[in-house]
Amino acid sequence: MHRSTFTTGGHIVARYPARHGHLARRLSQLYAGLALYGASSALLVRSGLGLEPWNVLHQGLSERTGLSMGVVLTITGALVLLLWIPLRQRPGLGTISNVLVIGAAMEATLAVVPDVDAMAVRVPLTAAGVVLNGAATGLYIAARFGPGPRDGLMTGLNRRTGVSVRLVRTAIEITVVVTGFVLGGTVGVGTLLYAVTIGPLAQLFLRVFAVPAAPGGSPVVATGPPRRAILRP
Repeated sequence: MHRSTFTTGGHIVARYPARHGHLARRLSQLYAGLALYGASSALLVRSGLGLEPWNVLHQGLSERTGLSMGVVLTITGALVLLLWIPLRQRPGLGTISNVLVIGAAMEATLAVVPDVDAMAVRVPLTAAGVVLNGAATGLYIAARFGPGPRDGLMTGLNRRTGVSVRLVRTAIEITVVVTGFVLGGTVGVGTLLYAVTIGPLAQLFLRVFAVPAAPGGSPVVATGPPRRAILRP
């Protein structure tokens, strides 16, 4: 990509048309990650061996209301987003996209992937769902367009109450799993596998999909090496 430069006040100033390519990459990662997240969650649904914590709740609500899981996921995401108001959290593009894209991607995947009964299929389907979910998490978080509604709820409660993120997350996920299970959601070996592996998988894929810092803002004064990007959920 061509870069034009000029000097002013003894500093080298550069304009980077490549910034547009940088933004395009981030947007691609965001939406690919969100779509993959919905698809991977659908694989866990079809495996029948246990879901990630929030989807246990979504499945339970789906059983009780008659609404599809994708629709319940979208509605729940929007309701959780409303809880950001008293927590003074500010949504980003990634936050709104999270609400709209994941549920639609789950619906589309559930429409084409049938139920399976053979354990020889269900086990690898569970493993694939967990690994792809980790990859999806790395993709959309590394794009740095803001946290999802549920992650924002966690960090907002942390800031407002002073309780550690770990404790807040644990309390939220235990609550949604227990509530979802009581409502009819599926808890099983897949849920345990997800809980144990999603952290390391997400960390691995955050490194794999890390987006380098943009070459510059408007005109950028080239005064030294770029700083390392900080990845935030």
